Amino acid sequence: MTVLKVFKILHRTRQTVFKDDTRSLDAARLKINEEFKNNKNETSPEKIAELIKLASDVEVILRTCVLQGVYVDANKIKLLPRNDVLRDNAPYCDTPKQNT
Repeated sequence: MTVLKVFKILHRTRQTVFKDDTRSLDAARLKINEEFKNNKNETSPEKIAELIKLASDVEVILRTCVLQGVYVDANKIKLLPRNDVLRDNAPYCDTPKQNT
């Protein structure tokens, strides 16, 4: 994966995850740009591959773990889950399996 491609993917994910939240959108944009700018002069192929992997991992975490909430009342928050956040969960069992 190229550096520019992962950069664009991160920004697209940012726009989806923080939709309609200008403060979070701006903060995420600044952080993404700052991290890429800090490493723009990196020449080691191993280090570049490591940084690309890190950026890809961050994108997955943003897409699958960050949940947006909106205040609807002083003590209530409405969660706005995306399809990427909603995934099948394994059923929970209180009793451990019996070894036979």
